[in-house]
Amino acid sequence: MKIISTNIGERKEINWKGKIITTGIFKFPVDTPIFLDKEDVKGDTICNRKHHGGIEQAVYGYSQLHYAYWKEKYASLDWQYGMFGENLTIDTLEETEIHVGDTFRVGECILEATKQRDPCVKLGVRFNDMNIVKQFWNTTMCGVYFKVIQTGNVTTGDTFELIKKCPENPTISDLYVAKRLRKGM
Repeated sequence: MKIISTNIGERKEINWKGKIITTGIFKFPVDTPIFLDKEDVKGDTICNRKHHGGIEQAVYGYSQLHYAYWKEKYASLDWQYGMFGENLTIDTLEETEIHVGDTFRVGECILEATKQRDPCVKLGVRFNDMNIVKQFWNTTMCGVYFKVIQTGNVTTGDTFELIKKCPENPTISDLYVAKRLRKGM
């Protein structure tokens, strides 16, 4: 796996059908290295710390391969990496193959896969269409949250080197599907 894009965002207020929503989901590619810290990515805005950031979900990765699926459904959008709120767009990230606890060396960092990303209303705001939330739930293309074991910089082109595999643990997609079923979706 290789980083295709590093993405950060600023705090943004959106008027969504008469309600002001504050979000950091509008992330865009940057040309400089980004620093992955213990609880977040330096310079990236997190507006809802209850659901984003923190030790278990300091960094969010999403697969470049998944973009083709969504571009077909939302052809009219101005597509660029960071659309899903991910900090790292990774070429071949596959949730069905990554297990909780799998650990990778990338750039100066060591990252451990922890959990799936559950979609919320802010993804709908980003896509200007709330249908994306249910559509996102009905796939296994959720992306992966990572814990930062060793802090440091990563940049576009850095590769993920698997240093610990945990096949005894559920995959990220297993967690995601189980949560979807619990929610009755």
